[in-house]
Amino acid sequence: MQTLREYVQDAGNRKVAIGHFNISNIEGFWAIVRAAKGLDLPVIIGVSEGERDFIGVREARALVTTAREELNHPIFLNADHTYSFDRVREVIDAGYDSVIFDGAKISFDENVKITKECVEYARSKNPNILVEGELGYIGQSSKILDAIPEGVKLGPESLTSPEQAKEFVEKTGVDLLAPAVGNIHGMLKGGSDPRIDIERVGAIRVAAGVPLVLHGGSGNSKEDFVASIDAGVSIVHINTELRVAFRDALRLTLQEDPDEVAPYKIMKSPLLAMQKVVESKLKFFNKIS
Repeated sequence: MQTLREYVQDAGNRKVAIGHFNISNIEGFWAIVRAAKGLDLPVIIGVSEGERDFIGVREARALVTTAREELNHPIFLNADHTYSFDRVREVIDAGYDSVIFDGAKISFDENVKITKECVEYARSKNPNILVEGELGYIGQSSKILDAIPEGVKLGPESLTSPEQAKEFVEKTGVDLLAPAVGNIHGMLKGGSDPRIDIERVGAIRVAAGVPLVLHGGSGNSKEDFVASIDAGVSIVHINTELRVAFRDALRLTLQEDPDEVAPYKIMKSPLLAMQKVVESKLKFFNKIS
């Protein structure tokens, strides 16, 4: 089986993207694994700091490692949005496949400093661990939003520039870069998210020289996904849409059968609902009709 680095490189060469889906529970885990296995596609399972605290840092690693070995399928684990060097070190020591240091809210210089420390530590432990940097603030919450997240600005002057991206990658040595290109975390209520600046994606990919990661993919259109991938995005993150699918299916299940008390029966419908979302997104990302 190839390493995650090799799968990312292959995705870029073929103008497709690897789907990255976050989990908070075992139902989400199996929804992603079954969808990826059924389509015979690699997949990345993400756990943010909050999700890791709920599931367990090493427990999440054990889940993914076991499934990868038993199914002989490329399932990888990413430590999503990590905000300190200590927590980056924690997941590197635990054997994660990749980690994101999110310094989007701090100064450029401080972001460079900590990201570089993360890269150097990862290299000293395992050169196959991918380190992703984030440049440009797009919000933090994976939830339904009434408006653009506070602090997020979508004007051209506020998005990540190719020049910034080039400097950031050169100074930090990151393997992957998550830029702000019109994307937002979460999903706007009652409508589609803002359009992605595709031209900017392409310019950043050329300038940075590393694969790009699109965060906040929930709520974006199929057209924007395809165009972004063609322009240089190799990984796409989805979380909010999975949470919505879980909530809606769970609510319906409890309404239809309020006397059911067996968790494995109650959770069957939410699992299938999330699996359908993952299958649909993986097909978009891999241009499967």
